[in-house]
Amino acid sequence: MALAGLPLVLLVGALGRIPGSEGGKETPAHFLVQWKSECLFLNGTQRVQYLFKEMYDRQEFVRFDSDFGKFVAVTAFGKADADIWNSNEQIMQYQKAAVDFFCRHNYEVNSYKAPKREERAIGRRS
Repeated sequence: MALAGLPLVLLVGALGRIPGSEGGKETPAHFLVQWKSECLFLNGTQRVQYLFKEMYDRQEFVRFDSDFGKFVAVTAFGKADADIWNSNEQIMQYQKAAVDFFCRHNYEVNSYKAPKREERAIGRRS
């Protein structure tokens, strides 16, 4: 129970770098932070691209692309995060492995063949 407030503490600590909050200004009252993961399948599971995007107030600022194999800053705000994450071996291994454990696994789990429908001849009784 002592760790229940830890995610909130980490989030509040991360809010110190939000654009517009520099120079001791308060954090905005309303903001939106989003993380999105996408899998792009080309030719079944032969060619899979994994994308991880991080957004603040509907603006993407950093992304991981499995084709590049590293985090790329989309805006100047994301450069610090991209540099930190690219230098962390554990984060990089996790993101590179996501192609297999996230994309290919979910492709196989969620792909199914629809059962064949029985065709019935509906007609008038004689």
